[in-house]
Amino acid sequence: MKPAILIVDHGSRRRESNAQLEALAERVRVRDPERFVTIAHMDLAEPSIAAGLAACAEAGVSEIVVHPYFLGPGHHTQRDIPHLVDEARRQHPEIVVRISAPLGLDDRIVDIVLERIDAAD
Repeated sequence: MKPAILIVDHGSRRRESNAQLEALAERVRVRDPERFVTIAHMDLAEPSIAAGLAACAEAGVSEIVVHPYFLGPGHHTQRDIPHLVDEARRQHPEIVVRISAPLGLDDRIVDIVLERIDAAD
């Protein structure tokens, strides 16, 4: 079985912003239906990272890749998320948890940026 995916963003007080993360997770599920995919928010909204790891554990996964849905490396991706993951991992020591790099620089992101700029009013 492929590792589960826990996609983590910052979280927002705005429901529609948080809903975008669930929409992204659904698209990932469609593209890779063999994986268990769920979401978590680092702050300001539920589910928390601890709840996301618990959902993976309840699904019976043995390995999780946490993906910080952030553009670049920063305090949240380098310190906050790893700290929160480590705390949550203590409740599920049987599960292997790895953290992927944030999105970073990628020509596919450049393409999207240029498309959005061209579409601006």
